[in-house]
Amino acid sequence: MDDFIRGLPKAELHLHIEGTLEPGLMFAIAARNRVPLRFASVEDVRRAYRFGDLQDFLDIYYEGAKVLLTERDFYDLTWAYLERAHADGVRHAEIFFDPQTHTDRGVAFETAITGIHAALADAEPGLRMSSALIPCFLRHLSAEAADATLSRALPFRDWIAAVGLDSSEVGHPPAKFRDVFDRARSEGLPAVAHAGEEGPPEYIREALDVLQVRRIDHGVRCLEDPRLVERLAAEHVPLTVCPLSNVKLRVFDTMAEHCLGKLLGAGLCATVNSDDPAYFGGYVAENYRAVRDALGLTRADLVQLARNSFQASFLSPTEKRRHLDEMDRFVANHPAND
Repeated sequence: MDDFIRGLPKAELHLHIEGTLEPGLMFAIAARNRVPLRFASVEDVRRAYRFGDLQDFLDIYYEGAKVLLTERDFYDLTWAYLERAHADGVRHAEIFFDPQTHTDRGVAFETAITGIHAALADAEPGLRMSSALIPCFLRHLSAEAADATLSRALPFRDWIAAVGLDSSEVGHPPAKFRDVFDRARSEGLPAVAHAGEEGPPEYIREALDVLQVRRIDHGVRCLEDPRLVERLAAEHVPLTVCPLSNVKLRVFDTMAEHCLGKLLGAGLCATVNSDDPAYFGGYVAENYRAVRDALGLTRADLVQLARNSFQASFLSPTEKRRHLDEMDRFVANHPAND
């Protein structure tokens, strides 16, 4: 079954490229750029990956990102993720990046996006992986700062599939960013947003009604509001769920308590993703395995999750059909008793 999970064609829709910075690569880039780190070794970094909540994680996440200075750094970071994802059966990746994390420390928007885009472009022929890029606004910063970031992004409109919203959720409701999302939509950019991870179900509703998002990143707290669950099912709103992340950040104490099975049971378009895998202990195949083992998900459940991932993507209908046909062939060629 582990081989089946790894080989199963799938899309990854909730992945922060800065969150794929493995400690070894962090140290290599820091040495290349002569950036001092407060960690003495790779092992010291890994010992720091014990988080009490989202803010604990964000503190070290931003610390690691400071080593990224050049196009080559962003290329190397992205390519390392793409190789790992390819080994996990990912055929299409929709990748978040946080421009303000870089521009606020003097790295040009162009530097970051050019390095990331170059790796994504190379993955199309080199790894047979398609991709989409989604810059996210940091919600703990101001709406004005988000608007300035959108202005920096628009010259690269052809490289961008959508805009997103991430970072510290509690105390920063989606409505804070109404105007910038309205502006992005007027420029033809659809939207996604983190909501209902640590924030309440009302944040999910705000993201839908105020920001008019196409899908909800995380969304696990929707189950606290039955009417919201009914709406998500009726409107086929996808949820990009990140199981290992949810446990690492104490959204759930254990994987056995995770709500993914309930989301599927409620008829929601739930998907499985790795979020920030270098920090949370697992890329996408590890997330599939974790929910299978802890929640008793069946082979059919895993196939449905992979199917949902393509259906929830920003791919065209023709591209979705191509990936789904490949997935169906893979399943047919790997019978349940293999």
